[in-house]
Amino acid sequence: MVNRYPLWKNLLILAVTLYGFIYATPNFFPDQPAIQISRERSGELVTDGVVTQLGTALDAAGIGHQAAERLDNGSVMIRLQQRDQQLPAKAVIDQSLGEGHVVALNLAPTTPQWLLAIGAKAMKLGLDLSGGVHFLMEVDTQAAIKQRQEIYVAELRQRLREEKLRYRQLEPQVDGRLRLHFNTAEERTKAAEWVRGQYREFAVTEGGEGERLFLDLRLTEAKVKEIADYAMEQNLTTLRNRVNELGVAEPLVQRQGSNRIVVELPGVQDTAQAKRTLGKTANLEFRLEARDPAKGEQFAFRDERLGEARLERDVVTTGDSVSNAQSSYDENGRPQVNIDLDSRGGKRMLDATRENVGRRLGVLFIEQKVRMVERERDGQRVREPVRVNERKIISLATIQSPLGNSFRVTGLDSPQEAAELALLLRAGALAAPMVFVEERTVGPSLGQENIRLGTRSALIGIGLVMLFMVLVYKLFGLIANVALMVNLALLVAVMSLISATLTLPGIAGIVLAMGMAVDANVLIFGRIREELKNGMSPQAAISAGFDRAFLTILDSNLTTLIATFILYLIGTGPVKGFAITLSIGIIVSMFTAVTGSRALINLIYGGRKVKKLLI
Repeated sequence: MVNRYPLWKNLLILAVTLYGFIYATPNFFPDQPAIQISRERSGELVTDGVVTQLGTALDAAGIGHQAAERLDNGSVMIRLQQRDQQLPAKAVIDQSLGEGHVVALNLAPTTPQWLLAIGAKAMKLGLDLSGGVHFLMEVDTQAAIKQRQEIYVAELRQRLREEKLRYRQLEPQVDGRLRLHFNTAEERTKAAEWVRGQYREFAVTEGGEGERLFLDLRLTEAKVKEIADYAMEQNLTTLRNRVNELGVAEPLVQRQGSNRIVVELPGVQDTAQAKRTLGKTANLEFRLEARDPAKGEQFAFRDERLGEARLERDVVTTGDSVSNAQSSYDENGRPQVNIDLDSRGGKRMLDATRENVGRRLGVLFIEQKVRMVERERDGQRVREPVRVNERKIISLATIQSPLGNSFRVTGLDSPQEAAELALLLRAGALAAPMVFVEERTVGPSLGQENIRLGTRSALIGIGLVMLFMVLVYKLFGLIANVALMVNLALLVAVMSLISATLTLPGIAGIVLAMGMAVDANVLIFGRIREELKNGMSPQAAISAGFDRAFLTILDSNLTTLIATFILYLIGTGPVKGFAITLSIGIIVSMFTAVTGSRALINLIYGGRKVKKLLI
């Protein structure tokens, strides 16, 4: 029958519409400002005593709050009544807690539990809508190259002794070269042949005469680029893990150019805390336990219950040699960490452990932290940041057999500790130091203003479009407006389901998508009018209008989708947000403007003898 959908198709359209409205609903429940408190070590719980202490401190400061909530990861969240109370509340909590805790600004969801139970969540807001901090960080790749050269120096000295190749001195040069001094030309020639065979990453140059014979080793351009790229990727991985300490819902960490990294943290207003967390330097060292208790260096365990231990001063290898680390369980169900080293690190580990079976191997975590210390200044007690190097043992396990490229670390207390150790081994250390070259803070009030103005402009734009459609196309225009509302609901629902981040350009993308959705209906309705003028019956005109306009609509939308795809590929942050919202809006409009609006028209006019259309 002309202009009639089967029952199943109408039910399907109704189900999709209801689905869209249900999953768009969480966006009507704005997030509530909150403070999240967690322990520095993963797996440790914030005690009930601490929770009581925090509540008392906030009450004394006159900061309105709700009862603390315990989260699945062991942390605690305290909801606040007002957004501008976040920073004062954080200052009070920092002063009350002291060290050993991580205090982060966060936004707590207010979505009803029944919506959360079916997976319905609100869209994430970008930096320009929620407020937050923006950092541009520059990675010192030259420092990474220098660090690698220092490793080469220690390794070459050891291997030259093992190969019984005589040399007088090995010293690094200012320009990055390594220079070996020799007494005779024969010694120099033997060493040059050996280095060329073992270290293809070096360009070897022989020079000098008489008693000043030397061999210069310079890293090739390809190797220098490899080291720099590794430092960038390692720092990116490390930063992505460190932002978790800040409790950020939707962070952005991406590479920019050859040696810069962009970090955007929506919802974070404490720039100092963010800089301390992101910029802290850390490294790992593998050392054997000291044979003589009177020798070596003494270090405390990160788990204070284990006390202290002495480790040899010589370093077996560092965290730079760890290529992969994963937490798992041993044959008895106890947590462990499986570690993979690169070829160079594996050889050093094998050489060190081959004759030390039965001794214990320690993993030393070295981290530069910023501690707040109270000092007397001008007759007043003030808290000042002080940089300290924290050196603690995270694991000390017995060597059961010679270790090579792959081995495991056991003796861990919990799966959380194993996961944390794996994380530290994979990405706990920055491969190169970083400096902050740019920082910006977007206040929460500015973010709220952007939301207000963006929402207002969107409503005005959509409202004018809807008014135009009613005035020009009468009943058909009203039908198009209903389809437009369904389109908006589906667009928001899809963005919420895929956890897309809404930015200010994203709001512009939504408005443009709404305009393009109406444009499809304009093409259809214009075609129907033309067919009516050509003498077609109302029912035939409706059918022909939809059928003949479809290809035009499809071609128009496909060309726009191609453009948005290019924008997404080459664009950054806000540009990608615009491309995502516009793309989803175009795809959804193909359903609402064509199928949805026709379903409504069919319900009104389908199967009836109609003399005139209100169009």
